[in-house]
Amino acid sequence: MAEIIFITGGQRSGKSRFAQQLAEQKSANPVYLATARAWDADFKERIKRHQADRGNQWSTIEEEKHISGLDLHGKTVLLDCITLWLTNIFHDNEYKVEEALTQAKEEWTKFIQQNFTLIVVSNEIGMGIIPEHESARKFADLQGWMNQYIASLANAVYLMVSGIPVKIKTTPTPSRLRREEIQH
Repeated sequence: MAEIIFITGGQRSGKSRFAQQLAEQKSANPVYLATARAWDADFKERIKRHQADRGNQWSTIEEEKHISGLDLHGKTVLLDCITLWLTNIFHDNEYKVEEALTQAKEEWTKFIQQNFTLIVVSNEIGMGIIPEHESARKFADLQGWMNQYIASLANAVYLMVSGIPVKIKTTPTPSRLRREEIQH
């Protein structure tokens, strides 16, 4: 089973920087698992900025949705980020929350079966105002439920606040029984 370190917080809270530092402390050659689709020119620039922030010791894997098929055994992996991964799943499921959540949980459960260290970045989008548009409200629900699922399986959870990591959970690897309870 993967050792999971879950890092969540608001936009520009320092999540990616903190996650990158953790990965570099844990491995001389970490893997960056990028889940973004380059939707527009602004997003392409964001991707370039993230790439420039990483040194040559990093290897990069780009996978928009099917993360469970990757062989990551024994590696330290930074997955950035769950929000973009979920966006891809939500979009491809025609904005149907239940279908997207089911697919995401199934994919996640298969993904973490390998023995590797996984540092996961996600956005905490449900702490602001309720979105005006229905699809945005549905996505906020989806994101919140998936964050809860990942955090329940994580060994450690950090909330980033203004660039400061606040550790909110530290546990040993969840027991097999607990994982089975969560999966059902």
